[in-house]
Amino acid sequence: MTTTVKVRVPATTANMGPGFDCLGMSLDIWNTIVVEPNSSVSGDEIISISGEGRDSLPTDAGNLVYQSFKRIYDGLGIPAPAVRLTCENEIPLGRGLGSSAAAVAGGLLAGSELSGARLSSKRILELAAEIEGHPDNSAAAILGGCRIVVSDGDGYLTEPVNVPDELKTILFVPDVPMATDEARGVLPPTISRQDAVFNIGRTALLVNALASGNLKHLETATEDMLHQPARQKLFFPMKNIFRAAMSAGALGVFLSGAGSSVLALARDREYTIGYEMADAAMKSGVDGAIKVTKPTQLGAHVVGQSVS
Repeated sequence: MTTTVKVRVPATTANMGPGFDCLGMSLDIWNTIVVEPNSSVSGDEIISISGEGRDSLPTDAGNLVYQSFKRIYDGLGIPAPAVRLTCENEIPLGRGLGSSAAAVAGGLLAGSELSGARLSSKRILELAAEIEGHPDNSAAAILGGCRIVVSDGDGYLTEPVNVPDELKTILFVPDVPMATDEARGVLPPTISRQDAVFNIGRTALLVNALASGNLKHLETATEDMLHQPARQKLFFPMKNIFRAAMSAGALGVFLSGAGSSVLALARDREYTIGYEMADAAMKSGVDGAIKVTKPTQLGAHVVGQSVS
């Protein structure tokens, strides 16, 4: 008897402007992972990848999806079964859209399901944050929706934030990636009290705007002084793209995660906003693609399981 498990995991956007390392939101862009036992698969070629990363991601045991899948069995103290993984990836790599968090969450959920461990979402989040290091992305990827997440001793507290149904997200995804390590490396080791207060107030305002549905202050609520000014040095078109999005009718705009994608929030005029963002980037010497999508309340989930 063999069991095949299929899971889907959403893209995520972290920080959302001022909520550095404590706010994340899942987006309606998905990676799909199918895990099926296969004793004939070679250790050098256990993963088939289509879509994003098909020419760059490892297809052996070094793949992050497989490593996360195996982590479940390591925790149970039993050997992982011989499997073949099929990954259909829609989430761009190295663009601040949570591709690593999705790989980890998908692998953990598939391992939890196939092994029969049926770990709680809380435990999967703890493992994901341990592996991936970014609980804001991980919480949104695993639980869906917009999430507040804070470290609490040895674990994490996470709570949902309502997102109005009419809210759309417009992404400008540059052709150039931004390495998370490099994007973190440019951040100053200390911040001023003034900048801390600036971000605390705007994070509170952002949560209130989303939870209440009163979106008129999103332009102010998505401002930031803790990470975006420093990351401007790595992605110089950022301010021009921000300005173009707001001029075209966006409600708010921010660097998605550590970048390089820029995300605008809007109720309407999505394609006009996207066009203006792309045009501003092109005039700054950067090409890329526009993705018009929306937040999703769904996090990582099992699509199906078959037994043969």
